[in-house]
Amino acid sequence: MKNLVLPCLLVIGLGFQSCKNEEKQKEAAAAKADAETVVGTECYKAIYEKDTLDLKLNTLKNGKLSGEMVMKVAPSTVRTGEVAGEFHGDTLFVDYTFTDSATKNTTFKNPMALLKRDKQLILGNGTMQTTMGVTYLVKDKPIDFEKVKYKFDAVECAAK
Repeated sequence: MKNLVLPCLLVIGLGFQSCKNEEKQKEAAAAKADAETVVGTECYKAIYEKDTLDLKLNTLKNGKLSGEMVMKVAPSTVRTGEVAGEFHGDTLFVDYTFTDSATKNTTFKNPMALLKRDKQLILGNGTMQTTMGVTYLVKDKPIDFEKVKYKFDAVECAAK
């Protein structure tokens, strides 16, 4: 009988511990979902010659940004994807994860830097480097926001 009590107590203790872990996981998931709640949305459009870029940015409760961008680049390339990033001062650094209309099954990921001036976002040109399959903007090289193609102007968001 004494031999049976110890294993039973051990099983009961493990049961309580696993319940505690599940509660902690649920709390962490709820906190993450709360931090990712959208508190504002802004839309932008950039037009350069025959190219059109549409950008929708959602400001999240945790201060980060997420959204969608569609790049219609002449003559026929259409890139559709998601952006995610955050502001560092007046510069928005995002990763653009997209698929290209020419290569539908391949997903690409590029870093972008956008300078906020008044109600405009200016897509900068920076030096990119790829290391172990990850592309990023080189930190010690300046990003040019003067000689650029795309300047996004604020527009009304289209209702879906």
